[in-house]
Amino acid sequence: AGDYTASKLEKEIKAGHGKTMLKTVNGEKLTVMTDKDGKSFDVKDKKGDVAMVTIGDVRQSNGVIHVINKVLMP
Repeated sequence: AGDYTASKLEKEIKAGHGKTMLKTVNGEKLTVMTDKDGKSFDVKDKKGDVAMVTIGDVRQSNGVIHVINKVLMP
């Protein structure tokens, strides 16, 4: 759980030397890193599957959503 805007993720990725680890609400770990072009973010689950953020910073009443291009499963 958290309020991770794209700018906050970018700062955490820079501080983490290219990646940052986030914990999902159900306790799984996700790795967020810049994509190969450095223009967007990729999200990797613990199995190694990678999804690309296609739409970032979608504000909702309960937080921020980042839309990804595939389903990541625990």
